[in-house]
Amino acid sequence: MAVDKLHKLIGRRIKMLRDKHNISQQVLAAKCNFEKSNMSRIEAGNVNSTISTLNKIAVALDIPLKEIFDFSDLQKMRDSSDKN
Repeated sequence: MAVDKLHKLIGRRIKMLRDKHNISQQVLAAKCNFEKSNMSRIEAGNVNSTISTLNKIAVALDIPLKEIFDFSDLQKMRDSSDKN
């Protein structure tokens, strides 16, 4: 998998998890001690986030770090949209 594609997948997954927890980007950024613009870049997949950064996000969402790397929900969404 290309690195830039992985960044995009991680970003989409973080957005999905944030939405699932009904947390705004601003609130999640504040919980992680990030600027909102940094959170926006992470979710857009425009940065190479460190494990430490991803761990801060996982802690703020109260999920295990490995949950960020579970792309099965993204695949299910893609499969269902392909059928339409």
